[in-house]
Amino acid sequence: MKKRSHTCLIATTAATLFLLMMVLYGSINSQQPDSSSLRHDYQLLGRPLYKLDLSWPRYPELFTGEVFGVAVDQFAGVVYVAQRGESVPKVLVFTTDGDFLMPWNTTTLEMPHGIFVADAASSYPTVWITDVGNGPYGHCIKQYSPSGKLLQVLGTPGKAGSRLNPLEFDQPAEIFVHSSGEIYVVDGDGGMNNRLIKLSINQEVLWMHGEKGQGMAQFYIPHSVTVDNSQRVWVADRGNKRIQVFNSITGDWLGTWGSCFTEDAPYSVRLTPDRKYFVVVQLNTNQITLLDAPPVGVIGQCQVVSVIQLADEVKPHLVDLDLKTGSLYVAEIGAQQAQKFTPFSLGGRFT
Repeated sequence: MKKRSHTCLIATTAATLFLLMMVLYGSINSQQPDSSSLRHDYQLLGRPLYKLDLSWPRYPELFTGEVFGVAVDQFAGVVYVAQRGESVPKVLVFTTDGDFLMPWNTTTLEMPHGIFVADAASSYPTVWITDVGNGPYGHCIKQYSPSGKLLQVLGTPGKAGSRLNPLEFDQPAEIFVHSSGEIYVVDGDGGMNNRLIKLSINQEVLWMHGEKGQGMAQFYIPHSVTVDNSQRVWVADRGNKRIQVFNSITGDWLGTWGSCFTEDAPYSVRLTPDRKYFVVVQLNTNQITLLDAPPVGVIGQCQVVSVIQLADEVKPHLVDLDLKTGSLYVAEIGAQQAQKFTPFSLGGRFT
């Protein structure tokens, strides 16, 4: 009888503990947000090339607006993040390790869109920002010091236009400054212009493609531009869901990539430091796609190597890469944040 009572006591205690664990488990689970709403939720598809760095930045609550652009100075170890919103600093400056350095207290920026660090290897790097605002400082491209001091302006502030002399823009989307000092601008984030313009180091127009349409060397919302080491200019032709390629010296059309963008358009295009992959962002499908970079003399068609599938409504917009470590930084409008992804290869570096 004592043996049976002892057995019953053990069984009752075990059942009680089991029920208690189930209650606790249910309580904990009920407090967890749905995975699709997590800002850091993502999946890797294809070859795993990048992983999310959850420690960057250390204080994500500093993002107080819609994050539109990001640019990296790999030599100084600094990341510039451009955001929009009322009464928010338009640029936040972080280290590549995630520490917050400073906000820019400038009143000369209305609606930043693209952002680019030029002359990073020099003693005097500068930050270029395209401004698509409609106020007295909009429709132009501005050059700043690393601390946010306005140095010069390209275009006619406050005036949307298409003239080349004096130079005018209408919602310029992005700028790329080559190490030679030559400048490439995609002008037309939904405005009257649909142009790719190359400027000399003295800011004179060297060549331009500026016709709206779906044909060769025509554009509909050219949104991002980058230049490789083989004298090729790559343009994310957003409205036409394709990437177009041009000779950087002559401006001649070289080819088009479109087969990878049937579901969503390319919004941003950049190259990894090893020049093996193009990094392309697709906002509506919430994807960061890595494509094989073709060899010299070949354009061919795009080949998807890897996809970082972000959570719904993250809305990645523009990207930049640390050309020293290969780390990828993405500006996310929907999540109102910038995130850092590091390469898997060789402890976080590309070969």
